[in-house]
Amino acid sequence: MHCRIYLNAKLELHALVDVDSDQAKYLKQVMRLQAGDVITVFNGQGGEFKAEITALAKDGGQCMLLEFSDVNRELPCRVHIIQAANRSEKIETVLQKATEMGAASFQVVSSERATLNLPENKRKKRLQRWQKIVSEAAEQSERTVMPNVQWVDKLVALENRGECFVLHPRDALLWQDIRADVLGFEDMTLAVGPEGGWSNQELQLLQSQGFKALMFGQRIMRTETAAPALLAAIQAVV
Repeated sequence: MHCRIYLNAKLELHALVDVDSDQAKYLKQVMRLQAGDVITVFNGQGGEFKAEITALAKDGGQCMLLEFSDVNRELPCRVHIIQAANRSEKIETVLQKATEMGAASFQVVSSERATLNLPENKRKKRLQRWQKIVSEAAEQSERTVMPNVQWVDKLVALENRGECFVLHPRDALLWQDIRADVLGFEDMTLAVGPEGGWSNQELQLLQSQGFKALMFGQRIMRTETAAPALLAAIQAVV
């Protein structure tokens, strides 16, 4: 099986780059690789490199960048996911699956019915864990751009890009109504509510910020299902 890893570093052709201890352990103990073996590396800035491992040890390793491929496996419509805070395992499912399906970025936002409280003193560590989940999903799915994960305290602080939609089960546009229009979108933002749904006040606030209510089919999905399902539908269109 071919091995592909993410390196958070500047990558230049023929350069010798460091591999951190976690990645070195993965290459050596999981993939059973050694010096001289060839892998693929990327830094999430577009494209990827063929690289030769030159050293592997417990505390890290190095590889030489041999060849650059300007491949692009990203969706032509950049889809930004706003996910209301839920239990941690549900957030992790969204991050992993939506990354595999092509999400461009994530904002995890507190809400009235949020089941996850993330105090400031725990935020940095949790965001590091979430970004690691995204990185691993990007490696596995052969992404060439790395999605970023942010925590947002309030709905009014959200960053909205392109055409904006809030998932809502009633009195909303149908996916069929906008499906053809997606072909012309450069950016699209999807806001997915918590397990109990958006409150009426939150829904009104989002709509005042330019979000249109959108219903994806006749069934109500779990909060961790909505974003990956919509991304799959968007991928089928574009």
